[in-house]
Formats: sequence, C-alpha cells, structure tokens
Amino acid sequence: MKVLVTGSGGLIGSEAVAYYGNQGHTVIGIDNNMRRTFFGPQGDVTWNIQRLQEAITHFTPLAVDIRDRENLTAIFKEHRFDLIIHCAAQPSHDKAKEIPLLDFEINALGTINLLELTRQHSPDAVFIYMSTNKVYGDAPNEIPLAELETRYDYVRQEDFNGVSETCRIDQTTHSLFGASKAAGDIVAQEYGRYFGLKVGIFRGGCLTGPSHSGVELHGFLSYLVKVAVHNKPYSIFGYKGKQVRDNIHSYDVIQAFEAFRHNPHTGQVYNLGGGRQNSVSVLEAISMIDQIAETHIQYTYDDRNRVGDHICYISDLSKLREHFPGWSVTLTLPQIIEEMVIAERQRIGI
Repeated sequence: MKVLVTGSGGLIGSEAVAYYGNQGHTVIGIDNNMRRTFFGPQGDVTWNIQRLQEAITHFTPLAVDIRDRENLTAIFKEHRFDLIIHCAAQPSHDKAKEIPLLDFEINALGTINLLELTRQHSPDAVFIYMSTNKVYGDAPNEIPLAELETRYDYVRQEDFNGVSETCRIDQTTHSLFGASKAAGDIVAQEYGRYFGLKVGIFRGGCLTGPSHSGVELHGFLSYLVKVAVHNKPYSIFGYKGKQVRDNIHSYDVIQAFEAFRHNPHTGQVYNLGGGRQNSVSVLEAISMIDQIAETHIQYTYDDRNRVGDHICYISDLSKLREHFPGWSVTLTLPQIIEEMVIAERQRIGI
C-alpha cells in the first residue's frame, strides 16, 4: 500500500507515518515545518521528521507546501496513493487572528488542493481529513452546565456522553481557525457525497501524545507536561480553570482511521476524542501531572477566556462506535500523561 501523510512531522501525522511504515507500507510525508513559522523554535518539528527518517525504512519526507498546487500535482502524478491522511494545518485557535489569510489558505485552500488531486489521480484512495471540534464554534457552550468543585459538567442526562455530530456549525462564534477548518470540513464532505470519494472527516478534540510539539497557543496537555518538566510558569485563561477537554492518544486516533480505511462510510463526519473517560479540566490536569511527575506547577490566572472557547467539551463517540464497533479508546489519561512525562525527560536528558 502507498500512503500519503500531510503534516507528517506533527502529532497525528508522525503517528500515522510510524504506524504504516512499521507495517511495511510505502509512506510519503509532506511537511514544510510551518509549525516553526507559527510558533517559533518551540513548534519546530525537525526533530520528529529526523526521528522518523532514522526509524522508518520506507518513509520519504518532502518539504512541500500544501498551497503549492504545482508541486502537489507532480507528487500525485508520480504516485498512485491508496490512503491519504491529511493532517497538515494551521492548528491554533488563537494564532489565526494574527494570520487570517495564511490560516485560511492552509486550512481551506490546501484541503481542496489535496481533494481535487485525489479525485484526478487517486480516485479509489481512502481520504482521511483531520478536522476539529472548533467547527462547532461556541455552540457547545449553550448546553446547560453545572459548576462543580474542580470542573464544569453537563446538567442533563441526555448530554452525559458529550457533544454529538448533530451540533450546529452556523450562527456561532468559531474563531477564524474554526471557520477555516469548517470550510475544509464541508468541502471534504462534498468530495465524498458529491463525487463519491471515500472521504472520512474526523472532528478531533484534544489529540495528544509524546510526539506532540505542544506550545502555549496549541496542544494544551503536551504544553502543560512541558511546563511541569521544565519547571516553567503556566497561565490559565478564563472559566476559573474548570474548563473541560477530553484527551485521546495519537495511537487511538490512527486506529480510528484504520477502522474507516477498512470500512469507509463516504462523506461521514465523526467526533473523535477521549470521551468522558478521558475528560479533565485544567485544574484537574495540573493536579494529575503534579502527582504523576512529582512536580509542582506554578500557575497564574487571567479571567479573560479565549474568544469562542469551549467551557465544557466532551466528544460523544456514539456514532464512531456504532459504525466501527471494533474501535475503542485504549489508553487512559494517567497512562498518556506518564508516557509524555517520560518522553519529555528523555528528550532533555533527565
């Protein structure tokens, strides 16, 4: 099998490269390290691409921009892909407002470039689009909530499992990032529904793992682990630190992609996160990391929440589990944090 992975130096992209490369498949990776442009040296993914080159025999990294249709076309003409996993993106809710044109070009234009080239040159391929729960904007904040001691949580029993794919995506404040990703999300659905391509759209919650180059503006749990290991200060923005996210390890994300590859449901969207079992507030995450890493995170509080931010977001995984009953979340939150702490300490030699 021949696999194309965009954003191959990022968290999910690198997990995909490792998984399919270790299975013996030929993997072409596209990543021009724009993450360094967005976030500076902390966001640099060069280390991850080099790690993959050393470990994966049949991996070829290409420093190509997904906005560059000419170079993308040459790649698609040279290779007939069986599987395309599109993870490349401008990924930050907050950064997008500083670079709105660049954000939209990467997230929307780059996505339709890849979809159209797939239609022209690899029409039988399975195409995975890594979307985001930010396509819902702040609509999830309309779900009735209760403020508990360390977190917010849903009041009604019918909301217990979290936010489903029926949540609306219009008439809601997205952030520019949410808007650009929604554009890519909808056009990916159309290439599935209208053209009949085997497209699956996965709306990620907090995706994490040891390969994440987390920074303050993106990658909450990864960044928090780095803060703990490096003994740096941390800032909480709004909601008393009781805002909730569900976290999923990158391995379980790839297993969801694999389930779709074996049984594609054309043009379907799926919420993808750790679900209630892996949900945690910022305050709870700080406490958990302190316990596991034997650290003491020093934090300050700013009562200004991020625009369009979710107060409590848990991914309802019912649809994903119904379509793919063999898939499940296999790594618990303590396991994920412990693995990330060990990896970060090894990275800096302590």
